[in-house]
Amino acid sequence: MIGEITQAMAGSEVTIAGWVHEVRELGKLTFMLVRDRTGIVQVVAKSGATEPAVKAAMSMPKESVVKVTGTVKLSKEARSGYEIVPKEVVDLNPLSAIIPFEVTGKVPAELDVRLDHRYIDLRRLETTAVFNIESTILRSFREVLTGLGFMEIRTPSIVKEATEGGTELFGVDYFESKAYLAQSPQLYKQMAVIGGLDRVFIITPVFRAEKSNTTYHLTESTQMDIEIGFANADDAIDVLKKVVTGILKGVKERNAADLEILGVKGFDVPEIKEVTYNELIDRIRADGTEIKSGDDISRKEEDMVRRLYGDAVVVRKFPASLRAFYSMPSPDNAELTESYDFIYKGLEICSGAQRIHKPEMLVESLERKGLDPEDFKSYVDAFRCGAPPHAGWSIGLERLAMRIAGVSNIRECSLFPRDRKRLTP
Repeated sequence: MIGEITQAMAGSEVTIAGWVHEVRELGKLTFMLVRDRTGIVQVVAKSGATEPAVKAAMSMPKESVVKVTGTVKLSKEARSGYEIVPKEVVDLNPLSAIIPFEVTGKVPAELDVRLDHRYIDLRRLETTAVFNIESTILRSFREVLTGLGFMEIRTPSIVKEATEGGTELFGVDYFESKAYLAQSPQLYKQMAVIGGLDRVFIITPVFRAEKSNTTYHLTESTQMDIEIGFANADDAIDVLKKVVTGILKGVKERNAADLEILGVKGFDVPEIKEVTYNELIDRIRADGTEIKSGDDISRKEEDMVRRLYGDAVVVRKFPASLRAFYSMPSPDNAELTESYDFIYKGLEICSGAQRIHKPEMLVESLERKGLDPEDFKSYVDAFRCGAPPHAGWSIGLERLAMRIAGVSNIRECSLFPRDRKRLTP
């Protein structure tokens, strides 16, 4: 790969393969920039020094897929400090269609056009940078949790009932029954803890039939979840802080070049602060914004959290009316819950809670939410067999990547995004 070539390899013969980023003819010189996901290298041919057939072969359209064999040569003019002098250039598959937009970015393309041709858009340096960052997020997530003694599990994506009591579900025909695409792995990761697995994590797709066209929502997204047995909200938040810090440190260490490509300057790992829901409501009111206790935190207020408290804030103890039926009531105020959101750079990217682990309390909570406990019988019955206190949370991968990469539309952070209108490619 191009990124594996170094100046120390000067004089060595190498073979690279990738796409033609640009071709320039300057007098007797032909410059070809070849790109793969690890970088760009300059290939230089000179009349009288390079075989005429080789030099002629370099004059091919941009985005042609090419293989080049040549010698590494030090060059002060080349950005990498070296270039390749070719002895063989092969067009591996001559273009038979027009490239729909300019990959170099010299001519901007609309997002919808790029997404319609995502297989081309992925060749953009900026797009590659986003998914390099996502790869680091996933790697760091696994590394931190494995180091903390967690095990990775898998849960179903086809379920019998809503996992969070909502109605915005995608129904599927499941033989003679009705089923749904899972909107969360919540109930199953809890049952894993009840089963004695204690500390588990999962990376999984989730599906929400929200009729939303915002820049912050997808109908299929990726969740990074944990669940901890014999734990409370404090324990789960402690793990959340370690995971988020580990992810941000990983990006800072491994993705400096990607952040530069995306124009992200001064990327740092902030201190994670904590504030209660009621404290936040009071602070927002004092700042002059109309909001009352019991109101959910909207996008407008999430932006205010950043201005009032900083880039990384855990908001705790939300009202029960705003949280899922399985959220544990606070011991000092039953109208509040041992729940929390994590807001990063003005956007909620994580939500979690200590769970109700007593079956009688679960049934009461389901009924208060207007849900039929019989629809959750197998779930509730699991808590009758020795369920420990437990807590957990879920991070939205694309939302976190969106904020780290500094992009304005979550579709940029989904390889092949699905929303209300987009089902292809």
